[in-house]
Amino acid sequence: MIDSIKSNVKTNLAQNISRILLGLILLMAGISHLSWSRTEFLAQVPHWVPMDADLVVILSGIAEILLGISLLALYRWRVWVGLAVAAFFVAIFPGNISQYINGVDAFGLNTDIARGIRLLFQPLLVLWALWSTGALKALRNR
Repeated sequence: MIDSIKSNVKTNLAQNISRILLGLILLMAGISHLSWSRTEFLAQVPHWVPMDADLVVILSGIAEILLGISLLALYRWRVWVGLAVAAFFVAIFPGNISQYINGVDAFGLNTDIARGIRLLFQPLLVLWALWSTGALKALRNR
């Protein structure tokens, strides 16, 4: 399957702008993991994760910074970066589910409705990563 994914898919201006915006958002989110929003991110780490919660926040912040930079700088590899970003969004989804199930207040999400709406946006982030990088088209064409 991996060999059949073409990385030379053309993207249009809207996709490129969207990819850059997503890269900047990930970069900012990653920096916030390591600084001003660290406590908020700590609240999202599920208790069942077998690692120190602070380490999870630091590592996920570093991952977001690297993914954000990759979206901005690795244009030739954008399809693969898009797949990696989408996989990252899927990987962190259990933290959002945990926040909802356990009723954890963080990032202004202090009601079940607000936390539930947040859950609905995670698949949109996955689609954003795939569409803006051309990965969605590459997957369809394989």
